[in-house]
This record gives sequence, C-alpha cells and structure tokens, in this order.
Amino acid sequence: MAAMVEEPLYPIAVLIDELKNDDVQLRINSVRRLSTIARALGEDRTRRELIPFLADGSDDDEEVLLAMAEELGNLVPYVGGVEYAHSLLPPLEALCDVEESAVREKAVASLCKIASVMNERDLVEWFAPVVKRLAAGEWFTARVSVCGLLHIVYPSAPELLRAELRTIYNQLSHDDMPLVRRAAISNLGKFAATIEPAFLKTDIMAVFRDLTQDEQDSVRLLAVEGCAALGRLLQTSDCIACVLPLILNFSQDKSWRVRYMVANQLYELCETVGPECTRVDLVPAYVRLLRDNEAEVRIAAADKVTKFCEIVQPEIAMQSILPCVKELSLDSSQHVRAALASVIMGMAPVLGKDATIEQLLPIFLALLKDEFPDVRLNIISKLDQVIGIDLLSQSLLPAIVELAEDKHWRVRLAIIEYIPLLASQLGVEFFDDKLGALCMHWLGDQVCSIREAAANNLKRLTEEFGTEWACRHIIPQVLEMINNPHYLYRLTILYAISLFAPVVGSEVTCQMMLPVVINAAKDRIPNVKFNVAKILQSFIPIVGSEVVEQSIRPCLVELSEDPDVDVRYFANQALQSCEQAMSM
Repeated sequence: MAAMVEEPLYPIAVLIDELKNDDVQLRINSVRRLSTIARALGEDRTRRELIPFLADGSDDDEEVLLAMAEELGNLVPYVGGVEYAHSLLPPLEALCDVEESAVREKAVASLCKIASVMNERDLVEWFAPVVKRLAAGEWFTARVSVCGLLHIVYPSAPELLRAELRTIYNQLSHDDMPLVRRAAISNLGKFAATIEPAFLKTDIMAVFRDLTQDEQDSVRLLAVEGCAALGRLLQTSDCIACVLPLILNFSQDKSWRVRYMVANQLYELCETVGPECTRVDLVPAYVRLLRDNEAEVRIAAADKVTKFCEIVQPEIAMQSILPCVKELSLDSSQHVRAALASVIMGMAPVLGKDATIEQLLPIFLALLKDEFPDVRLNIISKLDQVIGIDLLSQSLLPAIVELAEDKHWRVRLAIIEYIPLLASQLGVEFFDDKLGALCMHWLGDQVCSIREAAANNLKRLTEEFGTEWACRHIIPQVLEMINNPHYLYRLTILYAISLFAPVVGSEVTCQMMLPVVINAAKDRIPNVKFNVAKILQSFIPIVGSEVVEQSIRPCLVELSEDPDVDVRYFANQALQSCEQAMSM
C-alpha cells in the first residue's frame, strides 16, 4: 500500500535528481520527458511543483534550456488545458531573458504557441503583464525577446493597452542597444499587420522612418524588408507617398549590405506601387544596382533580373535592363556571371522569340564558353527554357557540342542530361547527323558517372525515336564496345544492355543482346561475370520460358560453379528467379 502511495512521487524525484546531475545529457533527457512526468504527477501537482521548479532553473546549460523552452510549449494539456495555460508563462518569461539567442527564440516561439490557445481575457490578464515586464527588462535580452510578442497581445487588448503597446514598440525602436532595434524592425511586419490603419500611417510609419535612418547598417538592411512588409499593408497611394522614397534612398545607401538587400527586395515593391512608379522610379534604381561598384550587390541584382523583367513591360526591359545584362555577361567577377547565367534563360519567354535570337543569343553563347565552369553549368541547367525555339536550338548546337568534351566532368554530365530534350526538338535526322557520334563517344568517357549517364541517355533516346531506330543506329555500335580491353568499360556496356532490354522488348533482346551477355559470362574478371548474372536475372521476365530454359539457365548453372564467391552468389540468386518463373 505504501508503495502505491509513493509511486507518483518517483517521477518528480528522478527529474530533480537528473536536472542536478553533472552529466548534461542526463539533464537534457530529463527535460525531454517533461510531458511524461507531468502526466504522472497530474495537472494540479504539475502546476504547483513542476512548473515553479522549472522557473528556478533558467541558469542551466544552454542545451538544457533549449530543450526546456521547446517542451514547455507542449505542456498545455498537462496543466489543466486552456484555462490554466497561463501557469506556463513564468518559466518561459525567465528563458526570454537568458543570454543564448537560440534559447530566447525557442522560448518566444513557445509563448506564441501557448498564446494561440489562450482566450482574450487571459491574454490581457496574464500575457500582457509578461510583455510589459520584458519590455522594461534591465538586460537587453528581455527587450529583444518582447519584440516578437507584441503582435500576439495587440488584437485582444483594450484601447488603453493598445496605446501602451504602441508606446512600448516606439521605445524598443529607439533603444540604445542595436540588437533591440534589429529585433524591433525584424518584427515590424507582424506587429504592423495587427495595427489599425489610422495608427499604421502615423505611429508606425514615424517609427519606421527613424529606423530607416539608423546609424547601424545592420538595422537599416532589415528595414529594407520592412519596406516590403509595410507596402503590402498600405494602400497604393500611401505606399507611393511613404515607402517609395525610403526604398529609393536605400538603393543609394552608403552601405553595400543595405543595397544588397534592396536588390533582393526591389521587385516585390513593383506590384505594390503600380506600373507607372515602377517605370519612372524603380527601374532606374534597379539599373543602378545592376551597375553597382560592389560585386555582391551586382550578384543579388543579377539573380532577380528575370523576375524584374516579368513585372515590367518588354519594351522597358529591352531599353533599360538588357544593356545592363550585356555588361554583366562580361563582368570581371565570375560569381556575377554565374548568377546571371542561372537566370538569363528565363528572359527568353519574356522578350519573345525575335528579341531572344537577336539580343540574348550572343549572351547565351558567350556564357556557354565562359572560362569559369560554374557559369557554363548554370547556363546549361536552364537550356530547357529555350530549347523549344528551333532556330535557337540550332544556333546553340555548336557550343553544346564543344561543351560535350569540356574538361570539367560536371559540365559534360549536365550536357548529357539535356540531349534527349534537344533531340526531341531537332528530330531524328538532325540528331543522327550532329549528335549521334557524340552520344556514343560518352560511353568511353574516363569518368564513371558520365558513362552511366550516357547509357541512360541512349535509353531515353530509344524511347523517343523507337526500337527500329535503336536497332539500326545505337544497339549494334554499343554491342561492339563489349570487347573493350578495360573491364570498367565492358561493365558500362552491360549496364546499357540492361537498360535497353525493357524498352526494346523480347525479340530484339533475344536476337541481338542475349548472345553478347552470355558470351560475357566467359570474361576473366569476376565483376563482369556477376553483373552478367544480374542482367540475365533481369532478362527472365522479358524473354519467354523457352529462352530461359535453353539459354539463360545453362549459363547461370555454369556461373554458379565459378571459383569467385560473389559470382556464385548472384548466379544462385538468378537461378532461384528462373525456378520461380518456370513454376508459374
């Protein structure tokens, strides 16, 4: 009987012991079991004993505190539900004041999670005082944390409390510590989304203007994101009057980091301010960023060139942006050229066929021949966006053929992946004339990944052009290569055969490929022989039972007696498949 009485005390005793243990991992494991322990204690004792104990443990190792901050957000069902959710606030409030930023962020996330299930009365009665205490905290850490909580309380607050919360945000935005001001501007969008329109244009915009002129560039660059957030909340006329001048100033900021952020965000503002302001104000600002002195800014601007062209009219893109694109394709920084190469193909549908062939084609060709392999890779990876244009495909073909023998194997691999798409656009006759020999050449590449990709490429071409074409132009040439003196190349041919068989069907497999595979079973290299066994096993569902019995089974029986253990293993595996097929 005494044991039954003492049993509920055991989990909390274990928790307290392990939380005081010198081993950090034991303390973390204990915290991870908070929900289990709370269930064992019951709702009342969890509120009276467990939560106060945790509130006193905010000076522990940061890994323990991080686990605690996360687990506390999941304990609402174990403290009595929504009615008692406020009992979880004290330990999380303490965690919002610790030095480690990851712990504070997790504590704020848990507070938001708990607040989402609290009713309005409890938010005002219990959550709002937490916000006020954190905002008045002596250490900057508490003030940083509270910036992520204001938007939770504001919608439920009465008028007087709302005014107080706006005042708190104003004070945080003018805090002496740059980290607090950074937190204030980072959470501007969330807080502004809960503010009444009248106060948004007065109180919030006044605070925002001050932050845009902050002496710390780390604050100003976050204010750039705030421009986009506010722009979505304001009406177009207010956005043009209040936000547009700020973003234009930012585009000429003395700090390249701020200009970098503008280059990333500028296209999002175009839809907010409308086409006229985009043409008159934002396009010139974007052109300045494309020609910025700092390579990092040009990279960010180049990365958005297609998105920007999609927003503005094609004529504006041709007149203002295209000359900058030509300059960027010759930029001294290889990273700028790589950024441009990754997006420039997307300009083709925007500008249209004629402008693409006349204006973009020379840029495509220049980038395809760039000395930096990442530039070539980036332009190749987007070939599918322009391959549908017949003339363009033929114009790019010489460069593609040249890249097929590029010294960097990843470039060759990227080209191989686009050959079937190119072939489907150009047709079988053009392919046989220009690309057929190239595809066969890749089967003899020194890099294994290239050889495997080449085999898969031939399979896809067979699917595209048909079995008859493959029997005339591909399969005979592939089978001839089975006599290569190096066993790795012979393995590639066997791999290609295994890919062809399901595509070309039983008749071609039996007549053309099966004899070659059976002959390869006499190879002196064990790796070749056990791959033969695997391929013969894959042939079983394709060919008829008669072929299995007369040709495949005898070969496998011979391989099953091979001196090499791996050859015997795979041969026996294949023989089991034979038995199963024959018994069906």
